[in-house]
Amino acid sequence: MSNTNHDNDVAFIKALAELLRENDLTELQVKREYGDDDSLNVRVSRQTQVAAAVMAPAAAAPVAVAAPEAATPSAFEAPATDDPASHPGAVTSPMVGTIYLQPEPGAPSFVSVGASISEGDTLLIVEAMKTMNHIPAPKSGTVKRILVGDGDTVEFGAPLVIIE
Repeated sequence: MSNTNHDNDVAFIKALAELLRENDLTELQVKREYGDDDSLNVRVSRQTQVAAAVMAPAAAAPVAVAAPEAATPSAFEAPATDDPASHPGAVTSPMVGTIYLQPEPGAPSFVSVGASISEGDTLLIVEAMKTMNHIPAPKSGTVKRILVGDGDTVEFGAPLVIIE
């Protein structure tokens, strides 16, 4: 009897993982109650704990040392250029993964610096666990900076693009 429940639970978890993939979800959590003392609590997630080096913070450190010497108006503007993640128009990565700037090799990029975009336009793709996740523009505007390169690895929250 226990082995049958185990087999059913494994089939249920596989079905959840498939549902996660098919619907482009990041995480799914379900609790099944079998009886008073028997339950199954499952959390399925596509995010990985891959340690990836993000070059933007390391490059910002030497520049941050020079910012206190600047006059007050320049010091006010300096954090926006020193730390792209703090820029109000920054689009950050919703997951750990690999960046692709075009839909397929040899195709034109989704966006380029200076391009006008509309809310919902695809900016780039983040591949996570062999799933291609299109990252949409959160607002309309002009692409001011692209902070990642094709094939770069990014972490959750890393700045990708600046839109103004």
